[in-house]
Amino acid sequence: MQVLKLGGSVVTDKNKPFTANKENIRRLSMEVAEADAQPLVIVHGGGSYGHPLAKEYDIADGYSYPKQVIGFSMTHQAMVKLNALIVATMLVAGVPAFSVAPSSFIKTRGRRIRSVDLGIVRGSIDNGLVPVLYGDAVIDAEQGFAILSGDQLVVKLASGLNAERIVLGSDVDGVYTGDPNLDKKAVLIEELSIGELEQMTGIGDAVSTDVTGGMLAKVREAAEAVKAGVEVLLVNATEPGRVEAALRGENVIGTRFRR
Repeated sequence: MQVLKLGGSVVTDKNKPFTANKENIRRLSMEVAEADAQPLVIVHGGGSYGHPLAKEYDIADGYSYPKQVIGFSMTHQAMVKLNALIVATMLVAGVPAFSVAPSSFIKTRGRRIRSVDLGIVRGSIDNGLVPVLYGDAVIDAEQGFAILSGDQLVVKLASGLNAERIVLGSDVDGVYTGDPNLDKKAVLIEELSIGELEQMTGIGDAVSTDVTGGMLAKVREAAEAVKAGVEVLLVNATEPGRVEAALRGENVIGTRFRR
């Protein structure tokens, strides 16, 4: 069992609202098909579909004024639209993709998952399907509603489904000592322990708008997965062949997280 996360920066153009990166989506769909790595669960980020609306209506901070209700629904619907595009492309590639909305079975409290029923996800996998989920706008018991990040969702799925590996597909080769887009001296860190993960504070956040926290948040969530005994590998999903190699368990450029 593996869980693959395709970041919003990979499946969309994060600098152009509601713009999917169809070329990346087609290529990655083929890589998933070629890897033939079932059982598999896929989670994708929101990128330019979910984040702009979530920010405009302050969805991450919870309910505070009536107009947010429309924004909450709009954010969810934007993610549904992106998910439909990704699932349709996966199907064309021969991947038995099956859309599952996180907001239909997950509830948060203070932005953290507190109630989850994985029955539908498990049932989908048992029937040979590849569930495709996403970062979503969800009901929150403490603040009314919240944004559930794909990174947090990936860890919950991996631990709940007893997955062996999480493959995090981002737009960089792995974790660097700084933001490689801004710091030319930034060096790729090929392996990180839990202790090193918990002490890291110099990891640059995403440059584009990201209401779920950027790279630092991804690293912190990865630490929780490693504690649960799940192997985590962060790779550059914009580079052809790397996701396929990672799903096959082959050596690939990236950052591995270990205990």
